[in-house]
Amino acid sequence: MITDARVLQQEFIPREVRHRDSEVNYLSSILEAVINGNSTEPTLLYGPSGVGKTCIAQYIVEELRGNVVDLNTQYVNCWEDYTRFKTLYQLLDGIGEAYDIHRQSTPRDLLLDRLRDYDEAPYVVILDEVDQLQNKELLYDLCRMRELTLILIANREEELFSPLDERLHSRLRNANRIHFNQYGHDELVSILRDRARWGLAEDAITASGLQQIAERAAGDARVAIGILRKAARTANQNGQSRIQSSVIADVVLEAKLEIERETINRLTPHQKTLYNIINEAEEINPPTLYEQYSNLVEDPKTERTVRNYLAKLEHYNLIIAEGNTKARVYRARS
Repeated sequence: MITDARVLQQEFIPREVRHRDSEVNYLSSILEAVINGNSTEPTLLYGPSGVGKTCIAQYIVEELRGNVVDLNTQYVNCWEDYTRFKTLYQLLDGIGEAYDIHRQSTPRDLLLDRLRDYDEAPYVVILDEVDQLQNKELLYDLCRMRELTLILIANREEELFSPLDERLHSRLRNANRIHFNQYGHDELVSILRDRARWGLAEDAITASGLQQIAERAAGDARVAIGILRKAARTANQNGQSRIQSSVIADVVLEAKLEIERETINRLTPHQKTLYNIINEAEEINPPTLYEQYSNLVEDPKTERTVRNYLAKLEHYNLIIAEGNTKARVYRARS
């Protein structure tokens, strides 16, 4: 039944994108300056999880590489590479300059100096989950490098800009902004239809099956593709030639749990500590949460940083926040 498993993976970049024409055209127009050898202001892509921000950014950059002979590109997930060293290492690796860098012995300033010295082909960098950068000062340094074209991806502007000092805030004030809205039901069905056409045998799933998946995904393409993948694998294991409605209904919860586990595994140590505290409590208010968190970690972050961490957990449906600022409580979702 599964003819191309890659198509059913979240990181797969489709050969064509659906229902994001205005976003694609806007980002393409911004990056035309790179093709002409000019620099451009950073571009911020923002919106909820599962709305195609990362997919569109990588799709456009791949298109750009097809049109420009001499171009370097690099994708960095700042949730995984959240320290200054890790981010700089990835950026240097993208231009083949990380071969002699060692985590323990290489001076940190050397990495930034080496990146500053880069003056060859244009370099387009995607910083995904950019609000997760531990040291936001690095953004200021990167924004000053004319050879770098930055595409920044975050869920909300506030989570990126609120922790910034005035100097960096001013630097990013003129950034290009592209907002991504949640997918509608019919748009999700269209996206799923493409994935089924590219990755599954013909007639492996009916139109009503795609409708059923889109309904359960509630506008999140990441969840929709996860359900389709899980349903296809389950039907395959059961020796079925088509994905039945009953199979879809049976795998929805498990598919969502898989995505939840993947997200939990990506949490930083501080975020995981906060998540564990909330998960063990029936409900907890911010002062008590911060006190328990501070007692469990060696170098607790500020309350403002912790609020940003909690907003991240909420965006990815790991926790539930109820009430306003003064009467807020946090609860585990599951």
